[in-house]
Amino acid sequence: MTHTAQIQPTFEAWRSKARELLRQGVAPENVDWVDASQTASLLAEEPADYQIASNASVKVPADFLRLASSVCAHTDERRFAILYRLLHRLTLGGQKHLLAMPSDRDMHQCNMWAKAVSRDIHKMHAFVRFRLVGVNEQNGREQFVAWFEPEYRITRLAAPFFEKRFAGMEWSILTPDECVSWDGEKLTFMPGMSRHDAPDADAHDDLWRTYYRSIFNPARLKVQAMQSEMPKKYWKNLPEAEIIAGLINGSEKRVQTMIDTPERPVKSVPNNAYLKSLRKKPEGLTSPAPASPEPAR
Repeated sequence: MTHTAQIQPTFEAWRSKARELLRQGVAPENVDWVDASQTASLLAEEPADYQIASNASVKVPADFLRLASSVCAHTDERRFAILYRLLHRLTLGGQKHLLAMPSDRDMHQCNMWAKAVSRDIHKMHAFVRFRLVGVNEQNGREQFVAWFEPEYRITRLAAPFFEKRFAGMEWSILTPDECVSWDGEKLTFMPGMSRHDAPDADAHDDLWRTYYRSIFNPARLKVQAMQSEMPKKYWKNLPEAEIIAGLINGSEKRVQTMIDTPERPVKSVPNNAYLKSLRKKPEGLTSPAPASPEPAR
């Protein structure tokens, strides 16, 4: 008998249902996993009439739970079924060393999904741009909102980074799948929103562009490497993106200007007592004293 496991596409929902199925000893091939956010709930789940396993209490490795939390954030429709099959093999199947076998088909697939999710989290950490929308009159904290379009459902996995880094301000990150807000004390998760719900620009956008100009080094420009690290699909939400093309087009001229600019005259080492003390041989050491620093250019 096939049992329908209709869940919301979150790690918490999958874990709860997987525990229930595992306690009942349901084999992976007898479960049809359904994403409730993509399917109308017209059919009720079948009653839990499966046989009780002889060992209903099982221990799940912590490494597996960490892997599962990443895999559940992926969007491949097979992820819940393969994760449950992996869980069943690890526990009721007796394959306790499965997590140490990256060549296993299920392990390889889950690791690939987890790596893709990890890359997406890294991009979210790098490319979220907050915009000022107001000030909380009660506590004086500035309030910021950001819009981001991740490839996967990573909001819950990425949020702790922002909680730690921007603990002193109130902020919200809006995404199509799920949104998160921080009020200075706790994180709150909400359903996804539209791009139109996010602010378009603020004065901080000019600061981002100024900062990006200052760190742009035309002599080390590698366009393909840059686009690999900062894919174009993120540019539409980055305030600095509008100046990238101009910086690239003007890079050759800037490099040539740098080459043509004469070197600055060499300055002598300052007659400074502190610098002289650094050049002295430390007491108790047999190694040669450090060489004098080269003249500054």
